Parts: sequence; C-alpha cells; structure tokens
Amino acid sequence: MSAPEHIAEGETGYDRVLGFTLPSRDARGRAVRLGPTLETVLAAHDYPTPIRHLLAEALTVTALIGSLLKEGDGQLTMQAQSEKGVVDLLVCDYRGGELRGYVRHDAERLAMLGANPSLFAMFGAGAYLAITFDMATTGERYQGIVPLEGASLGEACESYFVQSEQVPTLIRVAVRSGSGGSVAGGLLVQHLPEGEEGRERLHVALDHPEWEHVAALAGSTRHEELVDPDLSIESLVWRLFHEESEVRVVRFGPVSRGCRCTIEHYQSILSQFPESDRAEMRNELGQIVVDCEFCSRKFEIEA
Repeated sequence: MSAPEHIAEGETGYDRVLGFTLPSRDARGRAVRLGPTLETVLAAHDYPTPIRHLLAEALTVTALIGSLLKEGDGQLTMQAQSEKGVVDLLVCDYRGGELRGYVRHDAERLAMLGANPSLFAMFGAGAYLAITFDMATTGERYQGIVPLEGASLGEACESYFVQSEQVPTLIRVAVRSGSGGSVAGGLLVQHLPEGEEGRERLHVALDHPEWEHVAALAGSTRHEELVDPDLSIESLVWRLFHEESEVRVVRFGPVSRGCRCTIEHYQSILSQFPESDRAEMRNELGQIVVDCEFCSRKFEIEA
C-alpha cells in the first residue's frame, strides 16, 4: 500500500469496508465506517439514546467480523442475550455487505439507569454472547458462545476470538451522534501466524512479539479518527501502518441495510409448520401477521 488514493467521484467515505494484511507481521485487519446505512437501521424503531449507541456499536462490530468471511453468501450473526437484563436481546447479522440488527429492551427499566449506562447495567449478570458463522458453500455452521464480559461489545468480541478461535484480536469502535445523524467507525486486527486457513491455532500467543507490535499500533487509534468524515479509512490504515514493509489492501463493496423479509420468505417458513399450528396463528380475517423486528414492518400472510 502506497499513500492512500482519493475516494472516487460519487463515492462517500461512509458505508464502506476496507480489508488489509500485514504480511511481515502475520496480521490481517478490517476498517469500516458507517453513516446513512447505520441511520437507516437505527430509524426502524424509536430507540432511546443508549440503545441507539449500543446498536450502532453492535452493527459496526458485526460488519468488521462479517467481512472476514471469504464466502460472499456466508452469514455472520452476532447475538447478545440475557434472561433478566434491561436489554434481553440484541441481534445483528451481515451477509454479502448487507447489514441489519435490532434490540429488545425494557424502556421503563432503561430510563432508571441514567443517560450513559454500562454494558453490564443493560444486560445484567449471566448474559452471553453468541457468534455464528454460516458457510454458504458447505452448509456448515460454526458457533461460539462466551460470557458477555467487558466494558464494550468490542471487548466481549475480543474475548470470543481468544477463547473460541484462539486468535488474538483487537477491536476499536467509536460512535458519534448529532443533528445530522449517527456515524460509527471501527478497526479490527488479528494475528494469524499459521495463516488464515484452518480453525485450529492453539499455538497462537498473546505475547508474541509481532502481535504486540501490531496491537500497539492499532491500539493507538483515537475515537475521533474512527468517525472523522475527512479521514478516509484508507488514510486511517496508512496513518497506523505506513512504516511497515508492506500493507496489502482489499476494498469491499458498499455496506447497505439488508433486511431480507418478504411475503415469499415468510410463506416458505410457515409452510414448514403443521396446519394445526398455522390455524392457531391466523387472525379473524384468516391471515397470519408476521412482525419483522429488523425493519419494523408487518406482513399479512393470506391463508
């Protein structure tokens, strides 16, 4: 990677993912900045400010991790859940550049937590984080479940990769909200000394000199850099790693809101239920009403 190129005419610095590798350090990374797509997802529900911030962070992390999938049709799903938390469910997924997510919460209990509640305050004790990789080509599914611990979702996902994948990982996320809408940016770097292929990396060490070097550089990323509209994600990566011998970059396609709900999709799902179950679901008009939490739309499925 040489000095970063200017963004092409007609493009924006938002809703884009950049992949990069540091071959001499056995490291790879992703950088993302979300803008209009983020605001579209958040606008599906009238979320209070703490929930908007939480979901914005979750969507950013989901885009970072989801873009690691080599299969374009593969899907990454991130779910945080608690039985008795103010937030009892947060779910986001990423597939082929399409991003979606929603949060289920108790508005009255949330209001009692103040303006800036911690992750623990919102989810409570016993919450867990589940990350699922659905591979399109093979049909295989990989899932890891870890306790939801840390000051942020980024920290919780770092723990997931260490515990479930044996991959040292650093994640930084920033969210900024204002009158013009919400902006979020994120950076992910990982150490893969045995290469990107395969899933068993039991010999990866958190104190490996190469990883310590990369983590120190990536960890210097500032909050304002991640959400600065005048600093492209290419420039951010260049600023962090320009002294490395080589930085290889891959520009992914745009990120968009990707709710995949259609009447045909729900008809296909409902067809798998016995007729007795479908009969109980129908209203007085003979319709089955399906409420999509991702896009806040209701679908009336005819009998």
